[in-house]
Amino acid sequence: MLIGAVMVPHPPIAVAEIGRGEEKKIQPTLDSFSAVSEYIAEQKPDTIIVTTPHAVMYRDWFNVSKGSEAYGDFSRYRAKNVSFHVTYDEDFTDRLSARCQEEGFPAGTAYDNDPLLDQGTMVPLYFIRQKYEDFKLVRIGLSGLPLPLHYRLGMLIQKLCMEDEKRYLIVASGDLSHCELADGPYGYQPEGPEYDRRLMADMGSGSFGNLLRYEPAFLEKAQECGHRSFTILGGILDRLQVTPNVLSHEATFGVGYGFVIYQIGNHDDSRAFLDEYEAEVKASSGKLAEGEDPYIRLAYQTIQEWVSHHKRITIPENLPAEMLKNQAGVFVSIHEYGELRGCIGTISSTCSSIAKEIIQNAVSACSRDPRFDPVRIDELPFLEISVDVLKEAEEIPDASMLDVKRYGVIVSTDDGRRGLLLPNLDGVDTIQEQISIALRKGGISEAEPYTLERFEVIRHE
Repeated sequence: MLIGAVMVPHPPIAVAEIGRGEEKKIQPTLDSFSAVSEYIAEQKPDTIIVTTPHAVMYRDWFNVSKGSEAYGDFSRYRAKNVSFHVTYDEDFTDRLSARCQEEGFPAGTAYDNDPLLDQGTMVPLYFIRQKYEDFKLVRIGLSGLPLPLHYRLGMLIQKLCMEDEKRYLIVASGDLSHCELADGPYGYQPEGPEYDRRLMADMGSGSFGNLLRYEPAFLEKAQECGHRSFTILGGILDRLQVTPNVLSHEATFGVGYGFVIYQIGNHDDSRAFLDEYEAEVKASSGKLAEGEDPYIRLAYQTIQEWVSHHKRITIPENLPAEMLKNQAGVFVSIHEYGELRGCIGTISSTCSSIAKEIIQNAVSACSRDPRFDPVRIDELPFLEISVDVLKEAEEIPDASMLDVKRYGVIVSTDDGRRGLLLPNLDGVDTIQEQISIALRKGGISEAEPYTLERFEVIRHE
């Protein structure tokens, strides 16, 4: 059974042997750790399930730590005497891995078995063990997959907990923003305090559906640590009544530390947040195939036909004349839940018409982008498509003639390497960022000589 959940940070400086007096500057955090530990001791869990940003992390897989036990200490913080030896709940990890395999979900114990505990696990355990030790541990890492899949993993964990008579308690470990003060780890960014404000409001009210709606570019600028961990927690508490108890929030050292305790109540279908979110996305994506923009409609119908039947569509009737007569380079971009899912394009035309160019590149974007697995049928309702038609590129003498919102950039070397970046992309705010990304895409070092070209696009989205 699922008996409770907590959201906690993991600042090593809170550990007395590491802080050496500095920890007293974050007394609200210390008091909250004490309150969380008392709560856990009162609940007497048989197993504590920790979700942590600092365990082994893959782009497309959630790693569940396997084995019978694990060790760790704070030697990297000059406190080797503070050590840990935990026993894993192998029954739960085996059942979780088996259930994920049955459902085709990308999580389990199939890969790394790192016997060393991580900071995101050890800091909470340091305080929990002071008041309660009679438990086994499950340690689950995060992934680079979209937020809804983190939420869905939480839902799987909830089901397994509810099927068992053992007492399970969740510890969602994660710091908030790392850029809240000029002298903090990443300096100051306005997105830092804004993220903390929003996150504490959502977690403090149990509004877990909102966690799915944070834009990836905003999360990156906020330099957050624990959002995916908290999203798994949201999934674990899906369709359950919860009573949140916000203990504290502070950012004394420029990093946000937030604490919430969740008392769990009865089943509540009105709190099916992932269902609500996916219904919104489906409603939006469902308009693509019949939408007014013929460029988007053609790209989506191409992807739908290729993913469903592995066939290229024939050029539909009644397309605008410019799509049938004009030629241009075209980029087709696919996003899912706000995350890039595929993007393939041509700098200049390779087909006899824009329509054929879109069909060619839409097929490639959904099935041949080397960064991603091919799009699956079950993903079709959640896709967002954009089509960029490139205008003719012009060579420029230097970067001063670029504008990240208006112009895309092409970098080229004499030996034929080229890298391209489209204009007006989320998270790309400066010309230097734009050029650096284009260089990386072309496999070109910033120290090498290269030429610059700029181009404009007509974007359909």
